[in-house]
Amino acid sequence: MEVNNKDKFKALWLSHSSIGDYLKCPRLYFLRNVYKDPISGHKFTVMTPPLALGQAVHEVVESLSVLPTEERLKNSLQKKFENAWKKVEGEKGGFKNHDQELEYKDRGLKMLKNLEDNPGPILMKALKLKSEDGLPYYWFSDKENIILCGKIDWIEYLEANNSIHIVDFKTGRYIEDDTSLQLPIYLLLAKNLQKREISKASYWYLEKTDGLAEVKLPDIQDSFEKVGKIASRIKLARQLNHFVCESKGCRFCIPFERILKSGGKMVGLSEYGQDIFILRD
Repeated sequence: MEVNNKDKFKALWLSHSSIGDYLKCPRLYFLRNVYKDPISGHKFTVMTPPLALGQAVHEVVESLSVLPTEERLKNSLQKKFENAWKKVEGEKGGFKNHDQELEYKDRGLKMLKNLEDNPGPILMKALKLKSEDGLPYYWFSDKENIILCGKIDWIEYLEANNSIHIVDFKTGRYIEDDTSLQLPIYLLLAKNLQKREISKASYWYLEKTDGLAEVKLPDIQDSFEKVGKIASRIKLARQLNHFVCESKGCRFCIPFERILKSGGKMVGLSEYGQDIFILRD
C-alpha cells in the first residue's frame, strides 16, 4: 500500500532556480536554499548587476500580462522601467559605480524598446497559472513529498486551437543550452496547472531586435523523469546534509561564502523574504 506523505510545510520545494543551483554546485544550493541566518531567520541571496537588470525588466513584462491586450502598450514601457529600476539603483543592484549602472540601465531600456517595436505575443491573449500567494506549484510526488513550483514569464493563449504557447524572456546575452531543465520544468508546471494543450514554446532574447525563438517541446514523460532524477539527488543530499563543492570553492559558491565571512553588505529584502546582500570589494 502506497503511503501518502503530503505535507506542504515539510515538503521539498523545487524550482528551476533551486535545481539549477544544485547542478552548478551543491554548496551553492545549500547556501541559497537551505541555510538561514541565525539572527534574522532568513535565507539570503547575492545581488549582482545582471540580476538587477533581469529583475527590473521582468517586473515590467509581468505587469503587462494582467492588463487587457489593448492597454498593454498604451503607456511607455520605458517609463515603467524607470520605476522598477528605483528598486535596484545604486548599491542595491550591486553596481560598483555610476558608469556601470548606466550601462546596465541602458541595456534594459533598449530591451523594452525592442519589445515595443516587436510586441508579437504581447498583444495577444495571455493566461496565468493558478497559484496560492502568487506562486504556482503542484505536487510532483505525493509519495516523496516533493513540490515543483515556479512562474512562467508569459503564456500566450492560442485561440485558433485552444492551446497555449510558453514564452520565457531572456535578459542575458547567452543562448539557452539544449540541456537546460527550464523548459521541461515549465512544461510540467503548465501541464499540471491548466487544462489546455501546450502547442509551442519559445525563448525571447530581448537584446535582439527580433529575438523570439521557437524551440522544440520536450517530451512530457522524459521531462518528468529528468526532473525526478535530480529531485531524488537533492532529497538525498538534504537527508544526509551533504552539500560539498567538488572544486572546494567555485565561482558559484564563493560569493555566498564571502557573505558568511562578513564580506558583504545587506541592502534589502527580496519578494520572497530573503536578505539581499552585495559584495564589498
